[in-house]
Amino acid sequence: MSEKAGKYPFTRGIYPNMYQKKLWTMRQYAGFTSAKQSNERYQLLLSKGVSGLSVAFDLPTQIGYDSDHSMANGEVGKVGVPISSILDMETLFKNISLDQVSTSMTINSTAAILLAMYIVTAEKNNIKSNKLKGTIQNDILKEYIARGTYIFPIKPSIRLITDIFEFCSDHVPKWNTISISGYHIREAGSTAAQELAFTFSNAIAYVEAALNSGLKIDNFGPNISFFFNAHNDLLTEIAKFRVARRLWAKIMKNRFGAKNEKAMQCRFHCQTGGSTLSAQQAENNIVRTTLQALSAVLGGTQSLHTNSFDEALALPTDHSATIALRTQQIIAHESGITNFVDPLAGSEVIEELTDQLEIETQAIIDEVDNLGGSIEAIEKGWIQNQIAESAYIYQQKIDNKKQKIVGVNSFIEKEEEKKIENLQKIDEKLTSDQIKKVHELKKNRDNNDVKSKLSKLNDVANSNDNLMPHIINAVRSQCTIGEIADSLRKCFGEFDQR
Repeated sequence: MSEKAGKYPFTRGIYPNMYQKKLWTMRQYAGFTSAKQSNERYQLLLSKGVSGLSVAFDLPTQIGYDSDHSMANGEVGKVGVPISSILDMETLFKNISLDQVSTSMTINSTAAILLAMYIVTAEKNNIKSNKLKGTIQNDILKEYIARGTYIFPIKPSIRLITDIFEFCSDHVPKWNTISISGYHIREAGSTAAQELAFTFSNAIAYVEAALNSGLKIDNFGPNISFFFNAHNDLLTEIAKFRVARRLWAKIMKNRFGAKNEKAMQCRFHCQTGGSTLSAQQAENNIVRTTLQALSAVLGGTQSLHTNSFDEALALPTDHSATIALRTQQIIAHESGITNFVDPLAGSEVIEELTDQLEIETQAIIDEVDNLGGSIEAIEKGWIQNQIAESAYIYQQKIDNKKQKIVGVNSFIEKEEEKKIENLQKIDEKLTSDQIKKVHELKKNRDNNDVKSKLSKLNDVANSNDNLMPHIINAVRSQCTIGEIADSLRKCFGEFDQR
């Protein structure tokens, strides 16, 4: 091939030497029960060799409710760590040097608030915001499509995103201000081509919004990142990652006129496919995850999370999380893959799959454009319906055994009563302790100062000023995530899916 890694359109990789010079960031997505327990898991993972943290937040945190809110009942600490105030954030990152570690936060509708808490936590440890490295997902459009943890209507949600773009460009320049996610689109049942097409259609909408707000493509473009699924079809997935780089480079250069090559580079994090994990014969998931991780590495990912084998049954234990991390480390240090820039370059199968997938993906993007763009297509329900149809077709293949799933619809063991021992448990006492801490905070802080900061935030929300500095001030005054979200709800209202 004449095309080289590190050169436009970056099909072979965004860096000339890829993993020969630096390995991908090894992250393990974690967060559960309490900030203290989650911090202990982070310390464990760091001691075992992770090179970046990845934070999972519980549902109340994701949709802007404090742990003591009635809407949070039964969900505190269940699928992630509960964060209600700056005190929780300080506990979560206790004894972790935020200027030394890269942190990814999977958070969307409350992304601005959690980023503000991260900045203030660093500030309290005498770390300036320009030293911070990491990513917030901050991708609200896929919430309306596939995931559901939205709060506000689309327009003010997009405003929050562009405010983050602008603020970080000046104050947190090393931070990836958005990680546009195809992962959840794939988890909802899309095809590989749909995963890419709908992700890039969303990305186009974000770029257009940022340009309309007066930002410059070559300034904010380099801080756009992506998050893709590593699914089961090994060769198709490798081709998918190559298409992602090539297509995004073309979109940024040809559609938006980017001149800065860093703005054309599709940098992405990968996670192995959660929906592919089976509760039956759960140890088989180790093999599935290995193949999926292999596709991400051969596809040139910048960051990777490998799922734990017991995640179809519960949150991962220390033991299963360690196996998942070791999977990445074995690929990195024992497989020999990292000795080569693009080991599959020139493969007839890979090149053909890449070309076919690019054509298929571009055709879907064109359909979205013809509907008026991603936001219009979401509001019409078109994207959601396309994914639902693909999910139905795939499930039919499993049901009629045209698609074999080992241990699920084929090679089923008679003694299926074998159980995975020592599953991760949620300590309900720690949940009640978390609620008590929120009550105590609200009782003992300067509530006049809290009211003043929330009132100011509401005023700014009704103007065109950037919200980030005022959210940060509210966090400094110990306003909670629920109170800040409620202040914005008063101005923005809430999204109604009906």
